[in-house]
Amino acid sequence: MQPRSFVAAILATALFSATSANAETIIDKNLPYPTGTPTAQDIANQIYFVNQFHGFKRYAIVKKGKKITVILNKPKGKKAKTLTVERYKKNDWDDPAIRSKEIAIFRSGKLRGTGMLIVDFADDSKPQSYSIWLPALRKIRRFAQPALDDSWGGTDFTFGDVILRKPFHDTHELLGKETFDDCLGAIEGAKTKWLKEMPKPSCKPKGKEVYKLKSTTKFDNWWYDYRITYVDAKTFADYRTEYFKNGEKIKVIDRDWIPLGDGKDPRNQGWGYWYGKTLKTGHQTWAIIPKEVTLVDDQVKKPDSFWSEKSLRKIKR
Repeated sequence: MQPRSFVAAILATALFSATSANAETIIDKNLPYPTGTPTAQDIANQIYFVNQFHGFKRYAIVKKGKKITVILNKPKGKKAKTLTVERYKKNDWDDPAIRSKEIAIFRSGKLRGTGMLIVDFADDSKPQSYSIWLPALRKIRRFAQPALDDSWGGTDFTFGDVILRKPFHDTHELLGKETFDDCLGAIEGAKTKWLKEMPKPSCKPKGKEVYKLKSTTKFDNWWYDYRITYVDAKTFADYRTEYFKNGEKIKVIDRDWIPLGDGKDPRNQGWGYWYGKTLKTGHQTWAIIPKEVTLVDDQVKKPDSFWSEKSLRKIKR
């Protein structure tokens, strides 16, 4: 699967395909911590809960001084290109039909000044809605949700990886428990003006007890057949996901996690970084989130009206 630029994906699909689901698949954003031994489906649901930050009313990665989330895209044998991004997510809406609203703003690179407002509905049979601020046109375009295999911002991460894929899109099998015995990936020799010091490959997961979960896609003729995910047995943070097609490993995504909040719920984690590599092409992506830019709950001081198209129109290029 080749990464495509986000704008190219928008213009090429004009405008996006929707994914449907049965009413039975509605996901509980107030999912309780499991008791006893979780099933494969339980683990898949918990992974989604952690990655969508449902343990928080609000979650944001902001610009704080000179620090901001940096995304490095590196084709094999070439220099890495850089994007910076802010992201604001609100989960606690009075309207029961809304699961969450999110605003993402690209602050540098080719997508500078581009913004997205994403509305996720509680009914999983209803596709997400997208409002995209295109700075070159000074206009907002409204779309249904992207295809799950579209690249997010031209990275090795798809919209499915970041936000769209839900537990019912796959069938899940628990392959057992084991000890994670590796450090996470990173781009060697990477540099950017946005960070004085690049983080080292994270070895925090090494020695942790993990569930090994196999998830087989329900989509026909999909870009992968199944994926293997290594999931912390306590926090349900997914450290590594390996994707396979015709028995061959084709992509890997590693996630470094940091504990957030008051510590009462071990699932309250945030991203330290994401690393992805498409093995066929050698293309790599490294999204680095400095701890200082991560805010949760009352730290995110935005009125409810912030999550609106009006905010997109105020984005400065």
